[in-house]
Amino acid sequence: MFEKVLIANRGEIALRIQRACRELGIKTVAVHSEADREAKYVKLADESVCIGPAPSSQSYLNIPAVISAAEVTDAEAIHPGYGFLSENADFAERVEQSGFVFIGPRAETIRLMGDKVSAKDAMKAAGVPCVPGSEGALPDDPDVIMRTAKEIGYPVIIKAAGGGGGRGMRVVHTEAALLNSVSMTKAEAGAAFGNPTVYMEKFLEQPRHIEIQVLSDEHGNAVYLGERDCSMQRRHQKVLEEAPAPGITQKMREKIGERCADACRRINYRGAGTFEFLYENGEFYFIEMNTRVQVEHPVTEMITGIDIVQQQILIAAGEKLSFKQSDIVLRGHAIECRINAEDPYNFVPSPGRINTFHMPGGPGIRVDTHAYQNYLVPPHYDSMIGKLIAYGDTRQQAIARMRIALSEMVVEGIKTNVPLHSDLMNDAAFHLGETSIHYLEHKLGISSK
Repeated sequence: MFEKVLIANRGEIALRIQRACRELGIKTVAVHSEADREAKYVKLADESVCIGPAPSSQSYLNIPAVISAAEVTDAEAIHPGYGFLSENADFAERVEQSGFVFIGPRAETIRLMGDKVSAKDAMKAAGVPCVPGSEGALPDDPDVIMRTAKEIGYPVIIKAAGGGGGRGMRVVHTEAALLNSVSMTKAEAGAAFGNPTVYMEKFLEQPRHIEIQVLSDEHGNAVYLGERDCSMQRRHQKVLEEAPAPGITQKMREKIGERCADACRRINYRGAGTFEFLYENGEFYFIEMNTRVQVEHPVTEMITGIDIVQQQILIAAGEKLSFKQSDIVLRGHAIECRINAEDPYNFVPSPGRINTFHMPGGPGIRVDTHAYQNYLVPPHYDSMIGKLIAYGDTRQQAIARMRIALSEMVVEGIKTNVPLHSDLMNDAAFHLGETSIHYLEHKLGISSK
């Protein structure tokens, strides 16, 4: 087991990784920007290193600075968390070349799954169902593009091969708009991701977003930890998540889960990962794989009793999974609300100092946050300041506990999206458990673009 791990991230996930390490008896190194000097996880770490000024491009995305911090502190491994460098294959490669262990998949796996075209090809080969679409990247030939769209059937969606996080995609409803949309998406993809390659898929009208959590070690063992429903989204960004997904039967879960675990074995996957699907009319369609820990991992931890972050560390240290698929039993229901420092309805970020900070408690309540009273929320990063998780024996109990927890939460000095979450806990469509990925935008009367 590692003696010291460097955490190449910030915010609640940095604290979450730190806690997992401490439980395993591992010392931690926190790297931070000048803006995060007073952060809770920096104070609690065994060692801390300032790696640059506030802008993430000069600190958390500065690969030489992160690796230098690992060198001067004699860390053995680097955990990237989520966001920032977590799915950067070049970073994973540099970490390993510098003599450290990257707590995540190998660089070649990140590259394979990071390119949506190669990822889709790999999943097809593994028998994972995919959204009907183009065979690989779209060519420059306009006739081929037009013919492909006609074969798929409108509406179609043009996606950047190197995109992610809801960026680099455009829905096309008519043949007249097709070629211009492809050109625009290519130009945007080249500018944003350094890769102008795009591909085409059928645009599903009212799908749900359901994802499968997997763990896979270096000894050929792979398991799935059930599914999560992440359909409540705004502009492709998740707002709340739950596990298990309403309406998914054990038979359906086993069928898609086994295919995901088999895909992990086929591509020699290492660590934690998530297969993301669109789900419509009883069918799963693969859209991408996230080769890192997810923001919403706590809901899966709550219903399985498995610490996903610790498993990442154990797998990276070369250990075998200590459990088999038959050992994994889903119990109860869990819901996670992402608590953001933002206006609850127009989503404008609300950085600033938190004057009052009171977190809820009670049976089944978990709070993952790095914030505290008098904490200054910086304007430089993602607006999420924490996650509120409610667990119950049933979905109804989890919703009831979340409703109570939200009513007890007090954050003053900044705006948060707590009122939106409270509204959603009382939403009739949410209670039915059948909301599509477009539901929240329709409810709020906003565009998905």
